[in-house]
Order: sequence, then structure tokens, then C-alpha cells
Amino acid sequence: MNNKLKDPNLAAKVEELLSQMSLEQKIGQMTQPERMACTPEDVKEFHIGSVLSGGGSCPGDNHPGDWVNMNDAYWMASMEADGEHLAIPLLYGVDAIHGNGNVRGATVFPHNIGLGAARDPDLIKRIAQATAKEILATGVDWTFAPTLAVARDIHWGRTYESYSEDPGLVGSYAAPFIDGMQGDMGDDAVVACVKHWVGDGGTTHGIDQGETTVSLEELQSTHIAPYRPAIDQGVLTVMASFNSWNGDKCHGHRQLLTDILKGELGFDGFVISDWDGIDYLSKSYYDAVGMSVNAGIDMFMVSVDWRQLIRHLVTHVEKGTVPLSRIDDAVRRILRVKFAFGLFDKPRPLDRRWSNDTVFGGTETRDVAREAVRKSLVLLKNDQATLPLKRDARILVAGKSAHNRGHQCGGFTIAWQGVEDNDSIEGGCSVWEGIQSVAPNAALSEDPFAGDADPAKHDIAVVVIGERPYAEGMGDVRPGDNVIVEAGSQIRGEMKVLEPYGRTLEHAAAHPEDLAIISAIAAKGIPVVAVLISGRPLPVGPEIAAAQAFVAAWLPGSEGNGVADVLFGDYDFQGRLSFAWPADAASINDSSTAPLFPLGFGLQMNG
Repeated sequence: MNNKLKDPNLAAKVEELLSQMSLEQKIGQMTQPERMACTPEDVKEFHIGSVLSGGGSCPGDNHPGDWVNMNDAYWMASMEADGEHLAIPLLYGVDAIHGNGNVRGATVFPHNIGLGAARDPDLIKRIAQATAKEILATGVDWTFAPTLAVARDIHWGRTYESYSEDPGLVGSYAAPFIDGMQGDMGDDAVVACVKHWVGDGGTTHGIDQGETTVSLEELQSTHIAPYRPAIDQGVLTVMASFNSWNGDKCHGHRQLLTDILKGELGFDGFVISDWDGIDYLSKSYYDAVGMSVNAGIDMFMVSVDWRQLIRHLVTHVEKGTVPLSRIDDAVRRILRVKFAFGLFDKPRPLDRRWSNDTVFGGTETRDVAREAVRKSLVLLKNDQATLPLKRDARILVAGKSAHNRGHQCGGFTIAWQGVEDNDSIEGGCSVWEGIQSVAPNAALSEDPFAGDADPAKHDIAVVVIGERPYAEGMGDVRPGDNVIVEAGSQIRGEMKVLEPYGRTLEHAAAHPEDLAIISAIAAKGIPVVAVLISGRPLPVGPEIAAAQAFVAAWLPGSEGNGVADVLFGDYDFQGRLSFAWPADAASINDSSTAPLFPLGFGLQMNG
């Protein structure tokens, strides 16, 4: 347990600095613009406390050196003191949620749903440590991770960001991740941020940013519970959630942000809004600013119009609609985090220990990611001991995701919605490349229907199928717009609706090409090992029936060789489902229908 936020020696430093600050300097610290809308000159002029990169927003050629140089420029601007400006170091934030995946050449770890299946808290700590080093290699200080959502409806497009539907499993990962990321706040540390506070995984119909209708008791036991160990471990920041709870938006919810999080749970760090998250509190942006800061938001993530935010906050204080004491509390919390993290004592990004280090995308972190892939795979079927594969077998490797590192990595990789090619993911290997490296008689089918499958040439086929990349609301699956109307009618405030991924979770209907290729190969008498790449458990009854063996690989990230390690028996399967596996789309969320595979299910090849 390492909670430097409660160090009494910090309080004097914070109060001394706070006493020197003007209102404009204080509000500047509460402002976090996106990099595309804010220059280093702006950072100095407006006393900006933080800058972030949105998904896919990157400097230069998007390699570590480009990031270090950019962060160095922002940092130096924040540290130029004169008669009008105090030297307060800037925090730079990124969404490094499964490795520092926004940057080319990074090690991309499995998304959280796979890590939940691994059921290995020590692995989570080591993943956080490895990710921290790859973040530090780019000169960055802060990541908006981990997500502690407890996903209750797999229609939700962010299901893969949830470790499990079981709050106990999610909670068991919270402290190890924080410990791995923040450590002793030394040179190896990165500021962590637990998100999204709170109830993001509990929305009706799994609608992203929708309405969570539960009692306070259920909110506490299911959605708040995983945050307690993270706060006890000393996590420095918390991000508010877009969803509403019983009709009221979390970004304007004083009971949740102030009374429970800061009061009951004793959180002493600062609360940051989500991306333009306050905008949906009211049609009046001025009113939204006042509502959110009074509710307990301390720092505001603003994509573009951050100058208007500053103007509105100043006006609120001048009119008395936001008390100066609330501003002081917010800035006190921000400064406390910066002091606790040792930010005032760090050198400029260009001169830091890990900046531009070869640890980025290196063997050390890729080995941890490969181990995570091996441990996350869940074996759902293995008829006639089809697995493990023999290295000298004549193996046909087929399917749209067999040689596609973008599909393996999923959303929040290079771009917000992910990518669908190999070239964008520098380093690592596809599932095909992993198989090819150990099986000399393996061949990759270039035919989307595997017309080249031939029982005279192929002993067995590995067919890699699944979902395409998506992120946030664009991964939602909604049967119709009526569910949006229903949710909207329950929420006091505005609602942002994105185009969904699809209308059904039945995989044979959403992606008929996958069942078609499995069936075509099986019809020729070639046994099929199906490997499913997906961000959630999917109704895949026909696909499982047509295959001799079936593996849930989730979104394994850049190290496809981890899949090959297990398929060929170098390691046995050890993953167990962190979500119950539905029999069909109609039975999802129907407690009277037994799942196809229960929570905790997972076969092994050796008994």
C-alpha cells in the first residue's frame, strides 16, 4: 500500500503554492485541452495544468522520439516562470489502456477481457509495470487506465475493457495494477487513473454512455466495490463516467463525486471529466460548467473550446455561483497529485531516465505480453483430442483474422477505432506468423472461402474468425433504435449516440463469412480448429458445432505467437471464462436460461 496523497508533508507545499496563485492560474490548472487545440505558447499564457492526446492524435511520425520532443516543449512552457506565471509542471495524459498502443511500435497487450480470463493478479502488476516503461519512453506521465467497469450486458461496445462481469475478479486486479503503474512514485512510475466513475458497465441494454438504473446498494456492491482497493492503494486520479445513475448524469452528480468518492471512500486525488463529458449535462455550456465543478469535477478534459471553459469558470466565481473554496479544493487536489508523483522534482522529458529508451517495443515487454496471451486463451471444445497440434502436420491457416495484427489488437490501437491491417502494428506477429514460425508445413490460405483447402494436402485447418475492431459506442450492438429512445427518456440531460457495430450478437448473422469458411473446410473432411478473435463472448453455436476444437482468444494484441505457443502444446490452456458464454442472442440477460458455458469454464488439453 503506497498512498502518498495522505503524506502530511505534502500539505504545506501545496498550501504555500496555492497561496501564490491568481484565479486565472488556478483555473488554468483545472484545464486539460487536447494537443491539436493547444500550443506550448497556450500552455504558458493560460497556465494550463494538463494536455492530452485523444485516440489516434499523435505528433510527427508517431514514434517515441516525436512524443518526447512534443512533451518536452509543453513541459518547458509550463516551467517558464516570470512575473505573470508560476512554474508548475504539466501532466500529459494518454489512453494507454492495453499497452501504449497509440504509438507505432508499442507492445500491445491483450485487452482486459482476456486478462480477466487469465485470473492472475501478479501478471496484471507486471503488465502495468511494462506498460509504464513504454509510456515513459515517450516522455508521458499519465495514463487513463485501468478501467474498473463491471460489464453486465455484452451488447456494450466497451465489454472488452472490463476484466469480468464478476466485481470480485475486477476488484482483485485493481490494487496490483495501481501498484505496478505507480510503484513508489519514482523514475519508473506513471500516474494511473481508474475509470469510469461509476456504473458505466451497468447501463440498460448495454448502451454506451446510457442509463444505469440500480439501487444504491447494488451500485455499491457491484460497480463501486472494485474502486475501494484502488483508492486504498493510492491511485492518484479518477475519471468520471458519461453514464447516468437513476436518471442523473455522473458528471454532475455531487452524491457520487463528492459525498461517496471523496467523502466515504476518502479519495484525496483529483477527478477528471471524460472527453467533453460535461457538455451533456445541459444545453447551456455555461450551466454545465457550473453544475460539474460544484458536483466535484476537478479537471476538465476539453477537446477544442477550452478557452470558453476558462471564461465560464471565471464568470461563475465572480458571480458567486461557484464558490472560490471549490476552486481551491480542486487545485489543491491537482497540486497534491503533482507533488505526490514527484513531478516538481523530475527533469524535463528530454532528460528523463526512460525517454527514448529501447525498452519501448523491446523483448522484455513483448515477453510479458506473450505470456499474457498464453494465459488468457480459453479452450471451449476439443473433440477427439484435436489439440495440441503437431509441428510436422500439414496445417492450413485460414480466416479473415489469421494474418491481421489489427484485428488481434482491436480498438484503441494506433487509431481510436483500431486498424485493420498489419503494417500499422509495427513489431509483434499475427497468429499466422506465430504458427508459421514453428510449423514448417503450414500454409496460409489467401482465399476468403478457403477454396484451396484440400484433404490430400492438409491434415488440419486453423481458422481464425471474429469481430472487427471497434471502440466505445461504435462497438454497441443494438437490435433497434427503440432502446435509445427508452434510455433517453430516463436521463436528465443530453445523450451522445454513435452508429452501432451491428443489430445482433449472433455471430453467424453478423459475420456469415466465418461460418461459411469453417463449413467449407469441414465439408471436405478436414478437421477445423476455430480461433475466435472478439471483444466479448458471442453466440457461436453453429461455429462451435462445425469445428473439432474451439478457442476463445479475445483480443490478444500484438503477440500472436502466444496463441501458437498453446495450440502446439508448449503450454496448456489455463484461461477460464470471466463472463458467462451465451447460448444464443435471445438468452442474453435471461437468468432463466442456462449459458452455453458458465462463468469460470475452461478446458485443458491434458485432463
